[in-house]
Amino acid sequence: MAVVDAEGLLRCTGPIQSDLETFDRKLSDYLRGDSPLITSLARHLLKSKGKRIRPSILFLSARAFDNYSEYAVDASLAIELIHTATLLHDDVVDDSDMRRGQETVNHKWTNLISVLMGDYLFAKASRIMGDSGSMDLVKAIASATERVSVGELRQIEESRNYSLSEEEYLEIIADKTASLFAVSCETGPILNRCRKQDRERFATLGENVGVAFQIVDDSLDFVGNAEVTGKEPGNDLLNGKVTLPLIYSLRRVSEASRKEIIASLHSSNGCESFQKVHDFVAENGGIDYACKRAEELCQKGLDSVLPAHSSIYYDSLTDLVRYTVTRAS
Repeated sequence: MAVVDAEGLLRCTGPIQSDLETFDRKLSDYLRGDSPLITSLARHLLKSKGKRIRPSILFLSARAFDNYSEYAVDASLAIELIHTATLLHDDVVDDSDMRRGQETVNHKWTNLISVLMGDYLFAKASRIMGDSGSMDLVKAIASATERVSVGELRQIEESRNYSLSEEEYLEIIADKTASLFAVSCETGPILNRCRKQDRERFATLGENVGVAFQIVDDSLDFVGNAEVTGKEPGNDLLNGKVTLPLIYSLRRVSEASRKEIIASLHSSNGCESFQKVHDFVAENGGIDYACKRAEELCQKGLDSVLPAHSSIYYDSLTDLVRYTVTRAS
């Protein structure tokens, strides 16, 4: 992660550093010692911690609205383990060799080990959820996990479907990515047995921020710096992933221009094809439109939990939400 990106995230999460330290310590404890291979795999995964966006938004939203509980860290661990498990499986599906600037498990070891380690993390998450004693939390996280699977399958199903609409794209990323953001924000109200309406308001916050997060992630495939993002620009595009910048740009041009760009995407000349599509998307405002939609969704998410009392936690929550649309990685 770029220094400026890391510093920006650190400012957002300053008030919950003790929560995140507890999270990291318990995560290491949960992944230690079941076998020498699992220990090696866990050590490899923990070397690249990621941004911890999901636990951060869980802690900040819970503390900002007096919904923090003793099981908040355990719930965040379950959600993060599920997220990590899906990444391990994704890397096998995509045949990826790098993630977050280091070798993927499937590349360093094997596809079989990556899949089984993902299964192991799913099992660990289930055990942690059970320890909370909240059946509502178990149901909510299980439902979110099911949505992740649906989103992943739909994304594969719609690969290279250049007729994909913006609405269909948003539905896919809502399932694939935003579902875990939604349940992260809903966790505080669930554990504090809040009214259904309050649970829904916080789920809406997470859902909108999660969709915005994925829109920005997809946009970085066009404009990101490989040294910052950990992957080469155009990788997703050339592998058939259809995202908002391209969807918006294709619907703005004539049928002839549309067919020309799609032909480039089907060609085998990777670098040249990407440059052509990149220029096309930039010229037709695809990146700007995606950024604007992400900003709108973040604001919609924040509006869903109003009114709110100003505090260090609420101010940091709003900063974290805005960080999701300004980050460089």
